[in-house]
Formats: sequence, structure tokens, C-alpha cells
Amino acid sequence: MRTLHSITLLLLLMAAGVFAQSDDKPDAFDELLLAARQAQGKHDYAAAAGYYQRAVRFRADIPELWANLGLMQDATGSYDDAIASFRKARQLEPSLYVPNLFLGVDYLHLNHAHDAVPFLLKAETLNSSDPEAPLTLGRAYLSLGSFDAARSAYQRALAIDPKNGSAWYGLGMVSLKEVEAQGRKLSSDGANSAYARALFAESLQEQSRFKQATTEVQAVLVADPHFLCAHARLGFLYLAQRQVDDAAREFSSETQDCPLAVLGRARLRLEADDDSAALALLSDLWKNDSGVVLTHLPFLVNDLDFTRKNAFADFVDRQSSAGGVPADLSTPLSAALRGTPQPMKDSVSTNSSEARKGEGIPSITAAQADAHAGRDGRCTADLTRGNRELSLSTLRGNADAFLLLAGCAYMAGEYSLAARASYLAATEPAHELAALYWSIKANEKLALLAFSHFEELKPDSPKTHLLLGDMYRQRQQLEEAEKEYKAAAALAPNDSAALFGLASTYSRAAKPELALSTAKTALNMSPEDPDINLLTGEILVEQHAWTQAEEYLKHSLNASHPLKPQMLPHAHVLLGQVYAQTNRPQEAIHEFQMGLSSDDDGTVYYQLARLYTKLGNKAAAQDAIIHVKELERKRRERAVVAVQDSGAAAADIQ
Repeated sequence: MRTLHSITLLLLLMAAGVFAQSDDKPDAFDELLLAARQAQGKHDYAAAAGYYQRAVRFRADIPELWANLGLMQDATGSYDDAIASFRKARQLEPSLYVPNLFLGVDYLHLNHAHDAVPFLLKAETLNSSDPEAPLTLGRAYLSLGSFDAARSAYQRALAIDPKNGSAWYGLGMVSLKEVEAQGRKLSSDGANSAYARALFAESLQEQSRFKQATTEVQAVLVADPHFLCAHARLGFLYLAQRQVDDAAREFSSETQDCPLAVLGRARLRLEADDDSAALALLSDLWKNDSGVVLTHLPFLVNDLDFTRKNAFADFVDRQSSAGGVPADLSTPLSAALRGTPQPMKDSVSTNSSEARKGEGIPSITAAQADAHAGRDGRCTADLTRGNRELSLSTLRGNADAFLLLAGCAYMAGEYSLAARASYLAATEPAHELAALYWSIKANEKLALLAFSHFEELKPDSPKTHLLLGDMYRQRQQLEEAEKEYKAAAALAPNDSAALFGLASTYSRAAKPELALSTAKTALNMSPEDPDINLLTGEILVEQHAWTQAEEYLKHSLNASHPLKPQMLPHAHVLLGQVYAQTNRPQEAIHEFQMGLSSDDDGTVYYQLARLYTKLGNKAAAQDAIIHVKELERKRRERAVVAVQDSGAAAADIQ
């Protein structure tokens, strides 16, 4: 509202200048302007809008007057009226900033993002020093699912104001939404691919489920023996389980293009109390690619014995004092070992200087050679020489080069560039799965960076705790999620989002009574929220409270705001269960059919088979059973691959 006051005051002054030059200005017109200004000063925007509405009858030719009217209508939530007023102002003077900006803002309020974009783009060209236009443009593009454009808009806002918390939050949301969308696509198009398995393994590792993660990485190597750094990642998983010999074998099996293997060998030297050898390996890797070392230091220190960490940190400090190790390596290394790591390399809103080194056009040949030698920072620089956007434009149409850049940039910690390159690589169908893989990994890092900046700016805001709760819940760290959601709810007791997250956490933690009571409290605040209605219905289905569940599930499907597309099949399956259990087989069949896209294990087809049998439709029942068997066969194949590879690993040990 502070911005609204300043903009409106400016327009009033401008309008006053126009009126002062008029010889036929009636007294009633002056009185209306004065009354409007006084009402605005009292925050009575509805009254101010009324005065301006009467004023434009006197002077309909003044664009600033129409803009003032639009601002007051916007302040009262009368967005349709505001749009009409801003359009009139723009018709009279197309180059006014405020009407263009607020046309975009108000169209977005009405969920007309497509209509908002042209006005916001125009506003940005009219005033390149105000972050509001790119900030709102980012929201518009995000609502349209145009992630690359949204990310670019938020980055432009941050270039204007690096401490804009809304821009950091928006940038984080873009990355999270893109991870969600790309994850669904990868699960749909490449569920059994090495890329999907590799991401699943990383998720398991984050949850400290090392044995399961080990099985998944073994399956990755069966699917693709040359998958980048798979041997190294398997080595670190073995180290987490104190299987040093197995880890050594995997690090030795890794190819030259994976610098993580060098970190792994350094870690093995640390496990053997050979600090000199460990530091020598790290120093050599630092000379080869400092960005990789800084980006992947957690691989070196995670799960390392506390005593060993401190001993090596002391050794690094002594060597640094004696000039035996560069300060730019010793400082982050010592900090990581002592549990005070430096902030992640920030490539969210700015381009790193290393990536812009060099002159001329990108060199794909040099990039391939550097990537093969494990020099990912140099590979990135080879492909982004001089002006970054110009380099990317030069590479356009070369999906191989973009995919190479995505991998190199990610390994070097250039996450924003990796996300951009993977987006461009995905235009080639043959590279789509690989591009999705790098996009998901890069955007996960970007989300963490953006939300870290947001948290620094607003360390104890409800939004910060809500974000942390969502991230912990996604990682199945339920105790931590519960704590964050409770903190968010305490700071914003009237916000249903925190209670929704808390209810979801209780449900996953097998606390149904707490989950149900919390979900119902959230519904009291937001009775039309489709997600909360769906969650409430799901909890009641689990408790076999069929009649109550039906009410909430139907409401989730028919609420004024639609469910997310990816949640629709799940809602239909739950409603199908309700109909099946309340002796309405035809309705149940219809709902199950609507939810078939969510059936990845044959459960829904099996329920359909039972219903068809009950109705005497043997052909349909048999067809459903065929689908059940096919899904079971695919599931067994996935299990066999993992078991076979585990057996091969065991044979290697013997």
C-alpha cells in the first residue's frame, strides 16, 4: 500500500499541474479533487473512488485522473472497474507507466495471466528501475507454467533490488514448481530409466536410507554403465555404511570425467588418517576445477567421524599458515569440516565471472575435451564465452551442446545456467529424459538458494516456516516438518496453509485423529479450498468413514477453485472407493476409470475387476485383470534388476 500512496500522490500532483493551466476549471471539480485526496489520506478508498468517478465526468480527457480512479478501485478490490479505468487512461496516453503496470496486476488478480503479460512487458520497458513490473510478470508466467520466462523475470527484479524478499520467494517457487512438473513428466515418460532411478537414489540418500539408495544406484549402473558419477555416488553410499573396501572399488571404477571420484579418494585417505595425501588430492582437484570442489564439499565431510573432521581441519589450518595450501581453498574447506560451511555458490541472479571468461564464439570441441577430463568449470566457460545470452543464442538448435552445458554447469555449481541449458536441451526429444534429470537437479539447488536468501531477509516469517515445512515433508522428515508448520501457524493463526501442511504431516505420521481435527480447523478458515477438502476426504477414507468422506471428496472436485491436474486422478480413485463400499458399483466404476492414470501397481484395475465381476461383466473383468498382471510384471522386472545387480555386487566382494 505504501507504493500505492506514493504513486497516487504523484499522479495527483501531475493532475494538479494540468488543472492549474485550465481557465475554465469549475469550483465543483476542485472540490471533488480535494475530497478525493482527503478520503485517500484516511484510507477510505471507496469514497475516494466515488469522488474521482464524479471528477472524470467533468474532465474525461485527463489520463492521470482515470489512473487515479483505477488505483482507488484497485485498492477496494474492484478489479473489473479498475481495469476499465486504466484502459481509458492508457487509451488517452499509452506511455503512462502506472496504467500499464496495474492493468497487468489486476488482470492477474482475476486469474487472466495471458491478458496481464503484454501490459507488464510494456510497463517494464517504460520504467526499468522499478522491480514491480518484472516481479508481477514473474507471477504471471509462473501461473502459466512458463518457468523459464518466470525465472528470467524474477532475476531481472533482483538485478534492480537484490534484497527484494518477494523476488527471492518467487524465484524459489518457480524452481519448486518446475521440479514438480518435470518430476511428473520423468515419472510418466521414463519411470524405469537410469535418470529416474538416480534421482530416487539421491532422495533416499537424503533420508539416510543408504541400503535402499545403494540398490537404486546399482540399478542405475545396470541400465546405463556409463551414467555420470554413478560409481562415485555408490562409493559414497558404501562409505556411509562403513564399507570402505567396496567404496574404494567404486571410486577406482569411475571414469575420468567424474571429479567426485577424486573427492572420494580423498575421503578414503581421511578414513585412513592420511591427511597429507587427502589434502594433496584436494589441492590437485582445486587447481583443475575449484568450482567443483566448492560445490561438492559435502560429499567429503558428510558422515565423516567428528574427531577426524576436527583433526583434518587443524591440519588444513596449519598448512594454510605455512603457505602450503591456497587460502581460497583452506577457508571453505576448514569451515565445512568444522560445521560452519560457507554459503552455497550463488548463481541464482548473477552470472559467475568464471563462466564469462574468454572471447569469441562458444567452442564445443574444447568443452567436450574439458568435460572428458573432469574440468566442468572450464567446460562451462568454453560454452559461454563472452556474453552469456549471445553464447546461448549461438548454440540454439544444438541440443547436444545444451545437454553438455547443463551437466558441466551443474557440476560447477552454475545452477541457474544448468536450468536454462536443460530447458533448451529438452527441445530435442532424444535428449528429453537427460534434460529433465539435469533440470530437476539444478532447480532443487536453485530453490534452496532462493529460499535461503528469503530466510535471511525474513528469518522468522510464517512463509519461511511454511517453506521449510514443505521441504521437510517432501523428504519424509516428519518431526522437523511438524515443528516448522506449528511455528508458521503460531505466527499466522488465520492462514490455512500451515494447518494444511500440518494435517498432511500428521496423516503421513499415522496420527489420524490429529490429522482430521487439524484439517477440519483449516477448512473452517478456507471451506472452498480443494486441497484441504481432498485431504480431509482421504483421511476419512482411511478411517472407513465413507459417508463423511464422500462429502469432502465431492467438494474437492467441485470447489470454486479447481484441484491441481495431477491430483484429480487420486480424488476420483478415493471417491470410487467410497462408492464401491456403499454399494454403488456403476458410480464406482466411473470414478475408478477417471483415476486410472494414477495406477502404477494394479490396485485400481484390481478394484475395477472386482466390480465388473460383481455386475456379471466377465469380459471387462478379464480385461482389467490383464492390466493388473501387466503392471505386476513391470514391477517384478524392476525388482529383478535391483536384485540381480545386488547379487553381482555381492559376487564382486567375494
